[in-house]
Amino acid sequence: MSNRDGFAGGFFAGALVGGLVGGVLGVLLSRRTEESAPSEERLRSSSRPEAKAIRARTRQIKEETIEVARRSLEDKIAQLNDAIDDVRLQLNNVNGAPAASEIERSLPKDS
Repeated sequence: MSNRDGFAGGFFAGALVGGLVGGVLGVLLSRRTEESAPSEERLRSSSRPEAKAIRARTRQIKEETIEVARRSLEDKIAQLNDAIDDVRLQLNNVNGAPAASEIERSLPKDS
């Protein structure tokens, strides 16, 4: 039982020391990365033409990326709609309703 007597105390002491060391390292590393990498706020506050050009180019790239993603999603939606229509027609044929009669009923008559 002598091994179990000091377990709880050692566990909590290890957790406390580990938490403190991890916290200190986290603070130090985050400060170091903030200093070395140019932040977006620094680019905004800078009046240099290079910074303005970088911001404009970044904005343009974001807009182009969004547009490409939107077009891709529209294409996928169209493909899914076609697939749904095909399955619907196949299920109508399986259930005994011919596909041609279903299409004729949905079309307006030219009387």
